[in-house]
Amino acid sequence: MAGKPTWTARTPTNPEDACPIGPVVDIVFSRWTTPILWTLNEYGRQRFVELERRITTITPKVLTQRLRQLERDGLIVRTYHPEVPPRVEYEISDLGRGLAPLFAHLADWASTNLDRVEQARHDYDAKAAR
Repeated sequence: MAGKPTWTARTPTNPEDACPIGPVVDIVFSRWTTPILWTLNEYGRQRFVELERRITTITPKVLTQRLRQLERDGLIVRTYHPEVPPRVEYEISDLGRGLAPLFAHLADWASTNLDRVEQARHDYDAKAAR
């Protein structure tokens, strides 16, 4: 078929499997993953309370859940120090650092296009209000 990308011939019939980047999007762009990874990449190793202070709108419960999931996914490393009192630190893993080019491209896209997105929203809303 002319004009169709060659990869569509191998597209699974299950709609959830049709997009090969779907699992990556689910992992990386879930609600709090991006700010946590960005903070760990920007500031290095952090204790829980330091992450809480830097990401002020996240609740402790959600931060705990997201850190556990990110550790499970291999994107961060949790280090327990058996001291008195015990100390736990989190840092971005090599696997997590591998996402840096993706985030850099997204940051470039955002700086180039977010004004256009805002204008499109404004135009759409103005048209809908008529």
